[in-house]
Amino acid sequence: MNTTTTMKRNYIFDFDSTLTRVEALDVLAEITLANNPQKNEIIEGIVNITNLGIDGEISFPESLERRIKLLDAKRSDLTLLIQELRKKVSKSIESNKEFFEKFSEDIYVISAGFKEFIDPIVAEYNIPSERVFANTFEFDTENNIVGFDKENVLSTHNGKIQCIKDLKLEGEIQMIGDGYSDYVTKEAGVADKFFAYTENVSRDKTVANADHIAPNLDEFLYVNDLPRNISYPKNRIKIVLLENIHIDANYKLSEDGFTVETLSGSLPEEELIEKLKGIHVLGVRSKTQVTRKVIESAEKLMVVSAFCIGTKQIDLEACKEHGIVVFNAPYSNTRSVVELAIGEIIMLMRSVFQRSTEIHQGQWNKTAQGSKEVRGKKLGIVGYGNIGKQLSVLAEALGMDVYYYDVEDKLALGNATKVSKLEDLLGISDVVTLHVDDNANNRNFIGAKEIALMKDGAHLVNLSRGFVVDIKALVSALKSGKIAGAAIDVYPEEPRKNGEFFSELIGLDNVILTPHVGGSTEEAQRDIADFVPNKIMAYINSGNTVDAVNFPNIRLPKHKDAHRFLHIHKNVPGIMAKINKVLAAYELNITGQYLSTDEKVGYVITDVNKKYNQEVISELKKVTGTIKFRVLY
Repeated sequence: MNTTTTMKRNYIFDFDSTLTRVEALDVLAEITLANNPQKNEIIEGIVNITNLGIDGEISFPESLERRIKLLDAKRSDLTLLIQELRKKVSKSIESNKEFFEKFSEDIYVISAGFKEFIDPIVAEYNIPSERVFANTFEFDTENNIVGFDKENVLSTHNGKIQCIKDLKLEGEIQMIGDGYSDYVTKEAGVADKFFAYTENVSRDKTVANADHIAPNLDEFLYVNDLPRNISYPKNRIKIVLLENIHIDANYKLSEDGFTVETLSGSLPEEELIEKLKGIHVLGVRSKTQVTRKVIESAEKLMVVSAFCIGTKQIDLEACKEHGIVVFNAPYSNTRSVVELAIGEIIMLMRSVFQRSTEIHQGQWNKTAQGSKEVRGKKLGIVGYGNIGKQLSVLAEALGMDVYYYDVEDKLALGNATKVSKLEDLLGISDVVTLHVDDNANNRNFIGAKEIALMKDGAHLVNLSRGFVVDIKALVSALKSGKIAGAAIDVYPEEPRKNGEFFSELIGLDNVILTPHVGGSTEEAQRDIADFVPNKIMAYINSGNTVDAVNFPNIRLPKHKDAHRFLHIHKNVPGIMAKINKVLAAYELNITGQYLSTDEKVGYVITDVNKKYNQEVISELKKVTGTIKFRVLY
């Protein structure tokens, strides 16, 4: 092992599945075998041989020779291969060209691949041919690839070890790669450190033999304190998703580079506090209670996201006070809720539930009594927001006369009629459907008094919040016949996980009960799993707070060739002046500045030129009233 005391470092990169996302010979096989009827079987064989060689199960010369025979390639195919490889450079390699430009003289590529296709790719990253060590093809007189130079040290088993020895590099040697031939350089003592590069493929043996696992180049650069595209590797940002959030959310966040853990259920307060140690982003649905105590204990938490509409389960004020941004999904499951409401209205009006229950019990009761068309009936919508409005349109298309009541002034869609008083709406409606928010003032919004104002024999649908309806009053009205039927999806108290449940409504034959599934369709959950991660990524990656529930909203342009300072502070007089005083004192070249405030917090974003005194960061953190501070490259 190199024991010199100099601070010089040498960075040796593998090519296949490290600098590129693919094994180049596998891509070449796709090109050369395009018209071969046995293409799939041959390519599968090539891939298997590749993996056997990478894992050290067969010798490299054997792996190489067997693959070249199967390729049936010509020199002209290499031009197409290079075109394809240019599109398949690893994502984090591509985004960190600055590192390759600045440290060109310290970077080497040592690969069991071939110079014919490696040289043109790495040349674009300022790595000249003389620092690329790889195999070379042999061609026959008709330019068919028939073999490889067996005199080349890299064509032999453990050839990388000998190649590094022959280079006689001074200083520390760091090896970055994904396979057996990379990690054995450390075992052989010719490399000082081995980084298992897992951005494209993760091999158990490689990871087990690594000094450090690098899920991307950002992590490698961060560990070595080298210039990089982002200030903090995304793989170090940890996200926990609770309550069976759709798997697409995991895929999307993981694809962007974050470390994601998922749990099927919710967690009680103390377990949640323990779980959030070192966690940056929390995703929940409706059951997890994110209390002030939880927020105050979660030192690294930056974002809480509700993968649903409501945010009652989250202490929004505590989050704001601690600089934690909250997002939700206000529109993603609107259609699902509306469709369930329409279905339940029809089922209630036609007494479908009663007839279904009877026939399940072996009773044939063919009757028109209590069965009515929805056409021409009056639908009263309480709460004319996104759900109420869409329900209005669909109900009108079914021929219903739509009336709505909302505490805010809302314009009618279609032929819907606005009613200024709740009492008036209750008195004329054949069906009343509730779509109000989780404001505490809405507790028992529909109680005995309101039920008494409803038409005799009317129906009630509640797909909003469980505490909106006084259950005892509703049970009494259902038993007396005042209310002909009800459909209830939400309850004052709901269990944390699937299992036993009790309600006074259970057993009433004119009541449809569902377990809070209004927004629980595959489509809605996929939409939520797309919408909410986009908000998380926009905030973590660039500082955007558009659609935040509890925070000043700022839509930011992409930052280029600049650092971005994100400063969250208490909204008290003079903070902005203090921030700018610090920036002026350090003579920063400001390329853009953005500010938004609400009654409690201010959020200021400053884009500055890359060259600045690092001491400014600690000074900005010391500004009185600072809640949170981040730097984005």
